[in-house]
Amino acid sequence: MTVSAFLTDATLCIGCKACEVACKEWNHVPADGFNFTGNSYDNTNALGASTWRHVMFLEQPTTLGPQIAGTEDPFRWLFLSDVCKHCGNAGCLEACPTGAIIRTELETVYVQPDVCNGCGYCVVSCPFGVVDKNHDVGTAFKCTFCYDRQLEGLKPACAKACPTESIRFGELEELRAHGRLRVQELQRRGYKDAQVYNPQETSVAGVHAMFVILGEPEAYNLPPAPEVPIVHMKSAWTTALLSALVAVMVVCLAFVL
Repeated sequence: MTVSAFLTDATLCIGCKACEVACKEWNHVPADGFNFTGNSYDNTNALGASTWRHVMFLEQPTTLGPQIAGTEDPFRWLFLSDVCKHCGNAGCLEACPTGAIIRTELETVYVQPDVCNGCGYCVVSCPFGVVDKNHDVGTAFKCTFCYDRQLEGLKPACAKACPTESIRFGELEELRAHGRLRVQELQRRGYKDAQVYNPQETSVAGVHAMFVILGEPEAYNLPPAPEVPIVHMKSAWTTALLSALVAVMVVCLAFVL
């Protein structure tokens, strides 16, 4: 099978949240309610156990890009549908002690709810803060990349529902190429801050959910250089060993003196 991927384009998203609704309907994800978050018109606020696709609302100064012709509005609205990144090297998968999190034949990262013991290690090991635990059920949840739909040759529900094709689904390398071409097009039109978010030069080894964005990744809650926590284990163990040796030496000196 091909390697599946998402390419989500913030310059095409209209903030309709059809992807959120489609995701919930297909995967039977519970509602988030209509609580006022104070964060623009966004009621879901962030990715979590009951939000596997999240459309964020951003308001930025138009100094970062061209204004809309005929307007003097000093701000521009941007929307982006965020989702699990399905990392090439997934921190959640590395941390899972029960084998509940697996890499599928489609190269996506999948949480098996019937195997998950709710320890929460995956929650703290995700460099993007995506994985979340449903405390009512007791297990972890995140986007499944509509694994069941893909096995039947169908698009993920969010990509199928998107009315502007802001969410593209397809083969990884093809979408990487499309993302580069889209950025070139946007830059020709004056959006000099256009870029593809796909952190390949870090320990996550690239993602299977890439984003075409305007401005810096931090504005979209995307870390510019995400790292899998396990890469720090060597230095942590080295520090612990040195500390233990120092403690032993101090004890020995105390007896000698």
